[in-house]
Amino acid sequence: MTVAIAVLVVAGRLLLPLTGFDSTTEALIRTLNRRLLLVAVPLALLVEGVLVYAVWRFRGGVAVPTPENKSLEIGWTVATAFVLLFVAVVSYGVLASPFVSGAAESAGERPADAVEIEIVAEQFNYGVRYPAANASVADTDVIYAPTDRPVYFEVTAEDVLHSVHIPALGLKQDAFPGQWNLLHTRLLDPGEYHLYCAEFCGVGHSRMRTTLSVVPPEEYGQRVDALAAGNGTAAANEAGGNATVGNTVGRNAAGNATVRALSGRAG
Repeated sequence: MTVAIAVLVVAGRLLLPLTGFDSTTEALIRTLNRRLLLVAVPLALLVEGVLVYAVWRFRGGVAVPTPENKSLEIGWTVATAFVLLFVAVVSYGVLASPFVSGAAESAGERPADAVEIEIVAEQFNYGVRYPAANASVADTDVIYAPTDRPVYFEVTAEDVLHSVHIPALGLKQDAFPGQWNLLHTRLLDPGEYHLYCAEFCGVGHSRMRTTLSVVPPEEYGQRVDALAAGNGTAAANEAGGNATVGNTVGRNAAGNATVRALSGRAG
């Protein structure tokens, strides 16, 4: 009975109205979980009820061998098959969604208002590049992204296996050296979201984290333009001999991060 009550409490909490999502990816995944609960909870209660009945009905007796019951065995096998089929059907729409699939797309297939952000992971920090503004930041404290736009995070690694994981947005993608993986979403609400590496990548793994700052499109443009201006200043300083190439110690007011060039995605 305790298990049954616990199931009801959890189901009640998770079956609240489908609102308050921060990204389209999060909405897809959580909606799927709640739909599966609509089947899982009644089945759990049914199994628990049969178990309680069996314990009560045959209490105090002596266990005796029973003959095979083919109808019962076929029945629960078929029932299980239907449950698995239901799970497969409702899951397919999520797994095939471009907001969940990590399959690569050509740039021509993306909407005109799409925003591309390249994230480069290395021991033990993240670098970011905004190709449209030709701006890049290495070892960044913050990565900016706009609301209400299709956002394409292109993810790669410089050295070993890393990942980009943003739990609050339902986003997670491994980062492999020499390979670009895709995270596609539409961010719905401004805010600060924790981004960290979910793959053990070395002794400094625990400090490999940064912040995804989701801002309105106008503010996003201003932030990225400020980063681009910082890149230009750093390049000028390098040309004048005031900095070392690849190790520019300049602090950008918008990103509060060290600015240096990042290799962009080819193709």
